[in-house]
Amino acid sequence: MNKTIDCVCCCSCVADLLVRPVPLDSPIGHGTVLKTDPIRLLTGGLACNAGIALARLGMRAAMLAYVGPDEWGQMIRRHLEAERVDCGRLLAHPTAGTSTSVVLVDPGGERSFAHTFGASNLLDRSTMLANLDLFASSRMMLVGYYSQMPALEADLADVLAAVRATGCRTAMDTGGSGGRMQPLDRILPHLDVYVPSRDEAMHQTGQSDPRRIIDTLRGCGAPGLLGVKLGAEGALLSPAAGEYLRVPSLPPPGPIVDTTGAGDSFIAGLLTGLLRGLPLPAAGRLAAATAACCLTALGATDGITSARVAGVSGVL
Repeated sequence: MNKTIDCVCCCSCVADLLVRPVPLDSPIGHGTVLKTDPIRLLTGGLACNAGIALARLGMRAAMLAYVGPDEWGQMIRRHLEAERVDCGRLLAHPTAGTSTSVVLVDPGGERSFAHTFGASNLLDRSTMLANLDLFASSRMMLVGYYSQMPALEADLADVLAAVRATGCRTAMDTGGSGGRMQPLDRILPHLDVYVPSRDEAMHQTGQSDPRRIIDTLRGCGAPGLLGVKLGAEGALLSPAAGEYLRVPSLPPPGPIVDTTGAGDSFIAGLLTGLLRGLPLPAAGRLAAATAACCLTALGATDGITSARVAGVSGVL
């Protein structure tokens, strides 16, 4: 089938209410009124964050996710369509409301969340397999977050095998604590790209050294690109067993405002580089630049433009 889509982004799709600045190192207290910047309503979650970042980097991105039959879901659809993300498979769940979060951001850009698990957490095997034609028309799929897909994780190995059989490569990102090695050990053989954060990977593998983390994941039969995001230290990537590439972090093109979505931006930049056929060092640099640009604006995507990312990375 003709590949008319570069990447299908699946599962986590959230309406985010961003509040900044909020002191997170002390209790707010009963009856306290906090003076904040204008409160903003934006999209969030891996599917939205990475989908928009991919589109801003020139990729043809599409969604496969659930929203609720409510105003939050309508807002998400309008926002994604304005970013030229294909929403033909952004599905309205018949009963569950849209997943929503209040994101509290402190003056340094760190954040805490109040989250309602909603429709996006109900994406399951049957829905994924009913949309194999979408994957067949795409070069890549990105699903997440692992540890936060209760209706899908037990079946994800089989689903990813079916997706790969259509000729679509697979990638996954992780959220929350990172989850456990089961069922990750069954999922890894069906992933072409997997780059969790160090904290997530430590929770999964029990290892702290990035090389040992990668070796543990590789030992489960992972065939493709593995890595560990290391925050300000950059990332360590591994294209094959015994091969490691250090990717340094890059300075943001402005003051750090909000760290929300930096990990999602990294994977979006990395997939963009891979889909463009860049050598791995250049794809890693593009990932680091996308994450760096993300840090400079409130929310997960406002700091990302192709021109800014190109300026920071020296590629694109």
